[in-house]
Amino acid sequence: MSLKGKRVAVMVDRQYQELEVWYPYYRLVEAGAQVLRVGPKAHASYPSKLGYPCDSDVAAADVNGGDFDAVIVPGGWAPDFMRRDPSMVRFLQHAVDADKIIAAICHGGWMLCSTGAARGKRATCFMAIKDDLINAGADYVDEEVVVDGKLITSRKPDDLPAFCQAIIQALA
Repeated sequence: MSLKGKRVAVMVDRQYQELEVWYPYYRLVEAGAQVLRVGPKAHASYPSKLGYPCDSDVAAADVNGGDFDAVIVPGGWAPDFMRRDPSMVRFLQHAVDADKIIAAICHGGWMLCSTGAARGKRATCFMAIKDDLINAGADYVDEEVVVDGKLITSRKPDDLPAFCQAIIQALA
């Protein structure tokens, strides 16, 4: 299935979960999408929880989330740093407001809480932030992948095959 012509943003910040950035990144590149890593600063290096670097392509302040077909929010501790940066929240908020595909895995649900993207939606996340998602207005379910309209959520790295397949199907 070709995703040629589709633009996808993967949000990055320090302390990201390695698989939750790189598995979707390479899977979508392989499918033909143009995938950009969006961070607080352009061309900055962000270490993962284990120290593996991820360089951003662009700064969130310099792009509009609504200009992408999909935005992916990985987990790890990165979303806790992302939600402290107004440009990162604004970037995702623009994508939410433009009714783009929003995909969050694991602790990525924290960014859904910061943008209102989960309100009134069925969603899942890592169990440690379940209450945060519920308090943000989501109908929490414990499932491998949950698709509610243009919101796609998963719980943990083990769910990545289903998560990426749902993103690809939504983009196709």
